[in-house]
Amino acid sequence: MTTETMTPANSTLSTNWLVRFGNWLKQHRSNFRDLIVDAVAQVRIYQKAYAGIMHAFIFWGVTIQVIGTAINLMQMKLFTPFELTTFPRNMAYLWYELIMDFAGVFILLGVGMAALRRFIWKPKSLDTQWDDIYALIILTLIPLAGFTTEAFRLIANPVEWSNWSPFGNLWANILMAVGVNPVVATNLHDAFFWVHVGLGLTFAATIPFTKLRHLVLAPLNVFFHPRKKAGELTKIENIEEAEILGVGTIDQFASTQLLMFETCVRCGRCEEACPATSSGMPYSPKTLIQTLRSAMTQTLVYGNGNGHRELIGEVLSEDFPWYCTTCGACLKKCPTFVNPIDEIIDLRRYQVLTTGNVQKSVSDVMRNLERQGNPWGMPAEDRVAWAEGLNIRELAPGEETDVLLFLGCAFAYDDRNKKVAQSFVHILQKAGVDFATLGVDETCCGETARRMGHEYLFQVFAQQNIETLSKVKFNRIVTQCPHCFNTLKNEYPQFGGNYKVQHYTEFLTELNLPWEKVSPIGKTELKKVAYHDSCYLGRYNDIYNQPRQLLSKAKVNTVELARRYENSFCCGGGGGQMWLETDAETRINHRRLEEVIDAQANCVATACPYCLNMFDDAIRSKGLGETIQVMDIAEIIAQRM
Repeated sequence: MTTETMTPANSTLSTNWLVRFGNWLKQHRSNFRDLIVDAVAQVRIYQKAYAGIMHAFIFWGVTIQVIGTAINLMQMKLFTPFELTTFPRNMAYLWYELIMDFAGVFILLGVGMAALRRFIWKPKSLDTQWDDIYALIILTLIPLAGFTTEAFRLIANPVEWSNWSPFGNLWANILMAVGVNPVVATNLHDAFFWVHVGLGLTFAATIPFTKLRHLVLAPLNVFFHPRKKAGELTKIENIEEAEILGVGTIDQFASTQLLMFETCVRCGRCEEACPATSSGMPYSPKTLIQTLRSAMTQTLVYGNGNGHRELIGEVLSEDFPWYCTTCGACLKKCPTFVNPIDEIIDLRRYQVLTTGNVQKSVSDVMRNLERQGNPWGMPAEDRVAWAEGLNIRELAPGEETDVLLFLGCAFAYDDRNKKVAQSFVHILQKAGVDFATLGVDETCCGETARRMGHEYLFQVFAQQNIETLSKVKFNRIVTQCPHCFNTLKNEYPQFGGNYKVQHYTEFLTELNLPWEKVSPIGKTELKKVAYHDSCYLGRYNDIYNQPRQLLSKAKVNTVELARRYENSFCCGGGGGQMWLETDAETRINHRRLEEVIDAQANCVATACPYCLNMFDDAIRSKGLGETIQVMDIAEIIAQRM
C-alpha cells in the first residue's frame, strides 16, 4: 500500500475499530477477570486443599510439558514453518531440562494423589467412570515415557550436565544398573521418543471424548457464563407473548446452559454442599447436570430423536425439581461455574406455567398468592393487623419519609414473626427514625412465586409494587426479610425498580443507637447464642459481619456453628420449601439444629423469618423447647434496650 492510499477514511476506520475493541474489552472486564482468577489461577479449586494441590500438580505439570515439548519439536525442525535453531547448550537449556523434569514429576505426584483419593480415600460424592481411569493411565504413561526417553538419551550420550535432569538421570542410573548399555539405549531412544509423542497425540485426540474436555470447556464456561447478580434469576422477556414458558425438552435450553452441562467434571463438590442431598432427599445437583448432559448427548450428538422427550416424567421424576432450596451452596463450590439453580427454576416454570402438573401444595400456594397477595392466603386487609396500637405511619400517595419499611408477608401474617416486626419497630421508634410503611398498599414482593416457578405472577407483583413505590417518596427501603431484600435489591431493577435497599441488620449497624445503655441481661437468659447465616443474606448478598456486630454490641455471648459464613448450612425453608411437604430421611432444619446442639448454644439468633420458623419447628419436633430457643436479632436487641 502506498502512502497515497492511506486516506483519512482508512485512518478513521482503523481508529473506530480500536475504539470498538476497547469498548468490548471494557464490557467484558469481569469475563477476563474470572478467566484469570478461576480458569488460570483456579482459585475456587483450592477451597479443598488436597484436591486443589492435586489438580495444581497435574494442571501446571501438563501445561509446562506441553510448552516444553512444543519447543523441543520445533527445534528438531519437525514443523518447518516454526522451526528454531538448535537449542543452545547454555544455562537456558539447563534450566529448560530442570523445569521439564520437575513438570513430569508434578504430573506423577498429582496422578498419585488423584489415585489415592479415587480408590483409597474416596469421598461419597465422587463416582468413577471409565474416562476417570483413562485420564489417570494416560497422564501416568506420558511422563513415564518422557523420563524413559530422557534416560536412554543420557545413557547413549553421557553429558557432564546430566544432573540438570535429576529424575531422568536417576532413571538412567537405574536402567544401567539392570544392564542397559549405550548400544541398547541408542536403539531404544528413538522408539520411546515416538511412543512419548504418540501418547501425547493420543491425549490430545481423546480430549473431546473424555472428561479431559474440561481443559477446553471449563475456561469457555468461566468466560461465557451469564453475568448477573448472585441472587438474581433470569427474566422471561415478553412473557405474555411467549409460547413456551420454562424448559420442557433438552433443545429448549440456552446455548450457555448446554455448554455448562458439558463442563461439569462430576467432582461432587456441589453434592457435598447440598442440604437436600445430605438430608437424604432423592435430589443431587450433580445428578441433575449429568442427567441433562446425558439427554443432550443422546439428542444433539447422536441425533437419536430424543430432543422432544419430556424432561419431567421421562428423564427426571416429577418431584425432582422441588427438592432444591435454592440456597446457592452448589454455586459457591463449583470450580467451573456450573449453575444448577437456573435449570431447576426453568423446569419448575415449565411445570407451573406450561403443563400445570404440580403437587397440591404448590398449587395451593399459587392460589393464595393470586387471590390474597400472600402465600398464607390470609385476607389482604389483614396485612396491617400486626401494627395495631404501634402508631406506625402509612404513606399515602405523594407523601414522603426517610425510611420506607417494606414489611414482607411473613412479618405481616405469621404469628411468630409478627413479634419480630414489633420488636424492630420498637427499636426504630426508640432511635427516633423517620419511617413509614405502605400499609395495605404493599403486596407480596413475589419472591416465593418466582422461586416456585410462577414467573408470570412474580412479574405482576413486581410491577404492582414498583407502581406503588413510584407514588411515594423515600430515601431508602429497609426490609427485615432477606428474601424480600434480595428481590427488591437484585431483581426489581429488571423492571426499572432501582432503589437503595438495605436489610435491617445493615441499617441498624449504621444507625447511631445508644449501645452504651444496652443491658447485658435481657428478659430472656442467653448463655450462648449461635448466629445462623441466612442463605439469601449471606451467600447471595455477602452480609455476614453486620449481624454479628449487632450481637456483639448487644453484649451477647456468641458461639460460632461448625458451618458458617459462606459455608453455612441451609435452614431448609428457601425455594418454596416453607410450604412443601418432604419425605427426607432427616429434615434439613433438624440437621442444622444438630450443629446448634453440638455448639452447646441455648439460643439460635436469626435474621430471616423463614430461618426462624424452620428452627422453631425443629426445636418443637425434637422436644427441646426448654433448653434451646430461637430469636431474631431484632428481638434480642429490643429486649435489652
